[in-house]
Amino acid sequence: MTQMPDAKSPLKIGTRGSPLALAQAYETRNRLMAAHGLPEDAFEVVVIKTTGDDRAMIAADKPLKEIGNKGLFTKEIEEAMVDGRIDIAVHSMKDMPTEQPEGLVLDCYLPREDVRDAFVSLEYDSIMALPEGATVGTSSLRRRAQLAHVRPDLKLVEFRGNVQTRLKKLADGVAAASFLAYAGLRRLGMEDSARGPIAPEEMLPAVAQGAIGIERRMADARAEALLAPIHDLVTEQRLLAERAFLATLDGSCETPIAGLALIEGDRLWLRGQILRPDGSEALAGERWGNIDEGAAMGEHLARDLLSQAGEGFFDWR
Repeated sequence: MTQMPDAKSPLKIGTRGSPLALAQAYETRNRLMAAHGLPEDAFEVVVIKTTGDDRAMIAADKPLKEIGNKGLFTKEIEEAMVDGRIDIAVHSMKDMPTEQPEGLVLDCYLPREDVRDAFVSLEYDSIMALPEGATVGTSSLRRRAQLAHVRPDLKLVEFRGNVQTRLKKLADGVAAASFLAYAGLRRLGMEDSARGPIAPEEMLPAVAQGAIGIERRMADARAEALLAPIHDLVTEQRLLAERAFLATLDGSCETPIAGLALIEGDRLWLRGQILRPDGSEALAGERWGNIDEGAAMGEHLARDLLSQAGEGFFDWR
């Protein structure tokens, strides 16, 4: 019988402190409350500052690759879990390395939100509506490469910070446009901040974009039992394919890689794209297969694109 958390012994939920990260932690808490009939005080949300949240680096628009890579938003949270200061951790899956530290497991996903990127601008309606030479701000190497591929005339600048910080930078005239994950805007109730979502055909999103993952200690049977009812199988099936694609490409924050899996009936459709960081070349492919073959499809598609990539394509590796 699982020992249920209560006010005296709450389940401690670790998260970053941004408004979006907190919204994701509260969504996780609310789903656990509903699944187990528990009151709010049976849970405690614990905010942990990560390297990627350093305000000075954000204000200076310091590129992520100069600070570290994907562990930027997870390392301190995972250390807190190993130390027993928190019981579970709520993560944006697009920030997560493809391998977990020893003793930790990531096997619970919430139902996935909208996967698309959002175009954000105070003046212009779309990428193609931007005037020649316009300045566009984004810290994502994927978005930078995709933009440079379709609009090599644009001037691309680093643009970091949470949703609110980036919107202020646009208002201050630092750039004419930027991009955010549409899922994040929806979770914050801020969809109106964007001109609208961008179709995956125009800008294939980051692997696992829009998905929330919940990490726990492998040996923690209580956390495992509590999380089981809120796990979404369809999200897991899609992410298995996308993250296998990413892992085979050795993807990190330094890698312009995009990938998206959709389930249509009993079939899985996987699309993937790799780009040179300067956008001068982009390679894309797709696979259809049975849902349970997702991980193998991801690996095969990655190997196919790797074989097409010429010498120097992966000069960031």
